[in-house]
Amino acid sequence: MNNEFPAYGDRRVPLPPPRQMSHDTLNRTAAPARPETGGATATATMAPAAPAPDAATSGRPAPGTGSPAKPGGHANSHAQTGTKPQAKTDAKADAKAKPRDAFFDNAKYLAIVLVAMGHSWEPLRDGSRTAAALYITVYAFHMPAFIIISGYFSRSFDMRKDRLQRLITGVAVPYILFEVAYTLFKKWADDDPGYPISLTDPWYLTWFLLALFVWRLTTPLWKIVRWPVPLALSIAVLASLSPDIGDDMDLQRVLQFLPFFVIGLSLRPEHFKLVRRKKARILAVPVFAAALVFAYWAAPRMNAAWFYHRDAAQELAAPWWSGAVMTLAMFGCSLVLVACFFAWIPGRTMWCTALGAGTLYGYLLHGFLAKGSRFWDWYDNPWMHTPWGAVVLTLIAGTVVTLLCTPPIQRTFRWAMEPKMTWAFKKDPVGTARSRSRT
Repeated sequence: MNNEFPAYGDRRVPLPPPRQMSHDTLNRTAAPARPETGGATATATMAPAAPAPDAATSGRPAPGTGSPAKPGGHANSHAQTGTKPQAKTDAKADAKAKPRDAFFDNAKYLAIVLVAMGHSWEPLRDGSRTAAALYITVYAFHMPAFIIISGYFSRSFDMRKDRLQRLITGVAVPYILFEVAYTLFKKWADDDPGYPISLTDPWYLTWFLLALFVWRLTTPLWKIVRWPVPLALSIAVLASLSPDIGDDMDLQRVLQFLPFFVIGLSLRPEHFKLVRRKKARILAVPVFAAALVFAYWAAPRMNAAWFYHRDAAQELAAPWWSGAVMTLAMFGCSLVLVACFFAWIPGRTMWCTALGAGTLYGYLLHGFLAKGSRFWDWYDNPWMHTPWGAVVLTLIAGTVVTLLCTPPIQRTFRWAMEPKMTWAFKKDPVGTARSRSRT
């Protein structure tokens, strides 16, 4: 600070030496500066180098001001000029007020419908080549589409406390609850009381939650490597050649589906705009038609287990080198079909858009019916293996999973899918101080 005479309007007011003027006095007597006369510079110069320690750490309003002091070296300067803290507040408010993107909600809803339909076709494959072709085609892209969207919305994930808490309550806790629930259901419905509960060996649909937990934890690593997608694809190829990985934690699926998650992390909004152009929608029609024709040809010749990505090549009675070939080939085919799928997703709000927020509910809950239909021999009815029976079964599967995504179901099972569990986490001292300052 200097003792020159800064301009305030048309008068020149001498400033007293800084040591003779307290911080409170400055806040009470400083007049608004005019930009054209250099007043802003004078205001910034008069601000102390650092706020009082109690104001910076407690989050309470600084003496003589009407706004809380912020931690840092220029808290009072920001309070006077309304710059950085206000900008951060506005950014947070904009982020909270930002509406959900109808495109992604529509995509998630349609993908979960295809998941349920695919599960309904599985027992029909042996007696219907058409059902087998549809099954292969859907399995080639429905989970990759889900995983790419999951990666896209994990781009901002870091090790911040609130995000780690959300990962635990939104992914880890549902995994534990549904792994136990599925195992108990199998014990009862399949008359298998000796089936063990194991959190390290996911059963049926819960593998996706475990994989998502691992993928999100590794997100910061994928952000810093130079070529994340080739690296993830190399890991997937190596996994397909390694039968010794075993079944623990379903690591084969975690590693073989990893490239799709990493691609989601690498995508930007403009990439989705590319596949939503009119040319892409037109091109998607012959591509899907060709995929169906190929699947119809491959159905009796190809092991559908390749699409599950849960085994190494040797475990599928194939030569070791075929793991690399199939992983790369199926990765390319899946990407093309996912792009075609996204091309036909409407971007406007529709009757089903709100259901996109409940796809995890539909995904986990429909598994009880999907498995129960096998345990209780529902598919022994001959009419289900007729063409019209397959159509009816497909419509039933789509209807059931739609109902399981509705808001009433979400409210009923939110305690298991999205528990708050504030009691399980330590309180954030900074957040507590800020909440006190607001009250």
